[in-house]
Formats: sequence, C-alpha cells, structure tokens
Amino acid sequence: MESRNTREELSLANRLRRSYYEILRDELDQMLLSYALTDSYHNFAARKMPYPFVEKRELKPRALLPGKEYESQNAFLVIFMEDTIPVSHKKYIRFLDANKTSKTNLLRFKALPLSNNFDRSQKYLESVKFTEFLKILLPVDYALLIQRDTSCRLRDRYNLSHFHVRIDWPVAEAAEDLAKSLRYISKDLYEKGDKYAEDIQKKFFEYYGLPAMVGGRRTAASVAAQYLRRVPCLTTIYAGSSETRALIRISEKGVSKFVLIKFSKDEIEQIAKTNNFSLQTFKKKYVIACEKKAGVCIFQAGYACTEQAVPPADGKLREMKPDLYWLTVNTQYLLPKPGGWKYPPLPLNIIYT
Repeated sequence: MESRNTREELSLANRLRRSYYEILRDELDQMLLSYALTDSYHNFAARKMPYPFVEKRELKPRALLPGKEYESQNAFLVIFMEDTIPVSHKKYIRFLDANKTSKTNLLRFKALPLSNNFDRSQKYLESVKFTEFLKILLPVDYALLIQRDTSCRLRDRYNLSHFHVRIDWPVAEAAEDLAKSLRYISKDLYEKGDKYAEDIQKKFFEYYGLPAMVGGRRTAASVAAQYLRRVPCLTTIYAGSSETRALIRISEKGVSKFVLIKFSKDEIEQIAKTNNFSLQTFKKKYVIACEKKAGVCIFQAGYACTEQAVPPADGKLREMKPDLYWLTVNTQYLLPKPGGWKYPPLPLNIIYT
C-alpha cells in the first residue's frame, strides 16, 4: 500500500506539509482511538452490559468473525487527505455543496445537536473545539471528509470539509483495479471466467484485512482506499466497526486494527515487569479500565502484504492462487492510553500464542 509520492520526490514546501499532515494524523489517531474503543467500553458499562472483547483468533488474517452488530460500539468512517480531492472525483466520492460543513447545511441536518451560535472555526483541526465538533458528526451515516483547506494560501491547514460523504464506486470495479495493478488480470474482471472474478473479489477484501463480502462502512473504507490511490497524496481511512469492535486504519503504511483486550492480574504484572515498569505506573499509563482483578488495554495489530499481494518484479501477468495468504501479521503492540505523551507502544506477541 505504497504512497503516491515518496518524501524524496516532494518539494521542500510539500515535505513540510507532509510533516504537518503526519503530526495531525497522530492527533486524529488519538481522538478516534478514544472514541472507537474507550468511549465504546463506557457505553457498554453505562448500560450494564459486559464488553464483548475481541478474541485473539479474530485478529488473524482471513479470520471468521461472529457476525453480530453491537449497538453500543461506536461506528463511523473518516477519510483524511494530505491534499484536496480534485472535483473530477465527485462522481464516485460524493462531496458536494449540499454536504459541505457550512452552518446552513449542518443546521438543516435535524439529527445534529447544533445551535444557531455554531462557530465556523471549529471545523479546523487546529481549533480547540475540533474534537467536540468531530464527535457530534461521527455518528452521521456515511463518511466524514477531512482535507486541506485551499482557501488559505499563506499556510497549510486542514478542515472537516464535508459530512454524509458517500462512496459510490462498485466493489467489482475496486477489485478489478487492484487485480490489474497486481497483474492477475490484464483488462477485465471477468476475462478468466466467473469463478476467477469471484475469487478476485474475495481477495480484495482480504487485502484490506476484511472477511469476504462484508457490508457497510468497512466495505466503503476498502473501496475508498483503493479508489483514492489515483489521487497523488497520502490518504488515511478510519473505520469504526460495530461488528469487529475495532478501529480499522488503512494508510500508506498498510492496514492496522486497534481493539480492546482484557489481561489477567498475572499477565499485567508480567507485561509491566518485562518492560521495566512498576505495576502502579503501568496501570496508570496503559490500562483504560479495571474489571475485578483484570485490566483492559488497547492492542494494535499491523498487517503487511505477502508476495502474492504486491506487483510482480517482472511485471508479467500471473495466475492467482486463492489458497495463498495476501496478508500477514507484521507488528503487535500494546498501546498507552489515548493522549499519553511520554509512554511508547510496547511490543507484545499475543495473536499466535
């Protein structure tokens, strides 16, 4: 999942913009981790319902999921662009005047708890009110679009420009686009028959870390990630899923999943000891909630493409073998609580233990 332009190919001005984008992305990561996982955990607690923790097997590539939607789990879709999407792409990514985050449009949307004293500046990521504004819009159906503000020529700044953004590119076209780039087909999804086309579409979902033929926001996230490869800048897609109880992030770095995992008292003591933390410090900085003697932490699994999911070195057409994996677990980390400043992610191999 390569970026469109490497840092070395950018002008000094655009290198500075990329640095700024990556800093803002770090902040957005923290906001959405908190909303997707910590806030969801508290939603379950407020309703006196046990939290449905993700099992380790669910984090393996090609894992089969339970297939149940959890109402208390926060679900959303956010597209964060390093630059601006050209208007020529409005046919498939629906960002129109009618769904700009203007005061008129937002007040017309009756489901939003906004008053007439709406502050226009709060849609900018640099605003102290941005997190509050983001949380109001996250439950709105479809996607939110955050991109560079082109009206400000003196400096780079980013704003939540559109809400209720639809991704209207068909899955079949997205799968065809990916298969052509990986040299499994030359022109058309069905050029090698219906069975081959069906297998390609299943592998498309696997490529983005999803079970075959899922629906809703996760499909929209994968289709948007594939489509936006034609825009020459970095794109980060965040999908909060009520079925997987996860925050899924798709970027130039690949696919990551963030979930809540419960560790026993003994496991917590071992993790703290292995990483040279006192038990008190570890609980304060890494444990988001306690259940009896257990602790709840945020875990991140990062995935990398296998040889079958990168373009062949010789550029020649090749035959797809559906049994071969397209993703492998690349990194595993226990994360500090969202907003933690001084404490790093801790390597922790749990998926295959």
